[in-house]
Amino acid sequence: MENTENMRLNNNTSYVASQELLDVVNIAITLEKPLLIKGEPGTGKTMLAHAIAESMNKPLLIWNIKSTTKAQDGLYTYDVVQRLYDSQFGENVDDIRKYIHYGKMGEAFMSDEQVVLLIDEIDKADLEFPNDLLWEMDQMEFYVKETHETIRANHRPIVIITSNAEKELPDAFLRRCIFHYIQFPDANQMKKIISAHFDHIDEDLVNQAMQTFYKIREVKNLSKRPSTSELIDWLRALIAGGINPDVIRKALPYSGVLLKKDQDIDLVEKEFHPNIRRHVH
Repeated sequence: MENTENMRLNNNTSYVASQELLDVVNIAITLEKPLLIKGEPGTGKTMLAHAIAESMNKPLLIWNIKSTTKAQDGLYTYDVVQRLYDSQFGENVDDIRKYIHYGKMGEAFMSDEQVVLLIDEIDKADLEFPNDLLWEMDQMEFYVKETHETIRANHRPIVIITSNAEKELPDAFLRRCIFHYIQFPDANQMKKIISAHFDHIDEDLVNQAMQTFYKIREVKNLSKRPSTSELIDWLRALIAGGINPDVIRKALPYSGVLLKKDQDIDLVEKEFHPNIRRHVH
């Protein structure tokens, strides 16, 4: 087992985390359990794993989950087609290990040092996917039937799992995780996040942009509310365009940075008209 005394996340990175989140991360590390992070898009779920790896000076492995992803993909795959192809061209194919390709979880288990393993957007996969990982996550090992080998973790990885709550995860899987829901940042937290991204920024611009941003998020029936990352991009666009803070009081410059769908822009225009309208310069 890893010595966990010095394995703690702190706020020395550019990632701004609440004390509650810091505590939950450190509890998960101490208890050696996966940390399941939920929250709406743009609340920093994925970046948390980057911050943990940076703070603890550990490698980060990212397993991006898709609708077609199977649990086996994260362990290993056997390239039988390539082996057949090689045999047809007279190559020696006796060593099956050449055709075993390890996935991100397999790489994490086989690493010579402890790594941070991010299983990103687990809820995109089918319902059986989380349950198919239970044995490997509990035992920290998996069996390669083609080589008759059991791969055991050299070091238990720090596992961070993110979910956008698109579907419910199985109870058996949830019981094995430490859970935390990241709330969308309030104004004070958002200012800290902005300060972490900008060395120098006009305070009036920040205040006006944030006021408009939070008003937009309150508009009913938006199909996609703007996220933290989009606010940061919007501020960069406002600075690059030399937009005066007074303009934001009357218009919505570069609306396509904040809002990604025509119907959302129309909703915002109707909600704030005539105070806020589309504006290019």
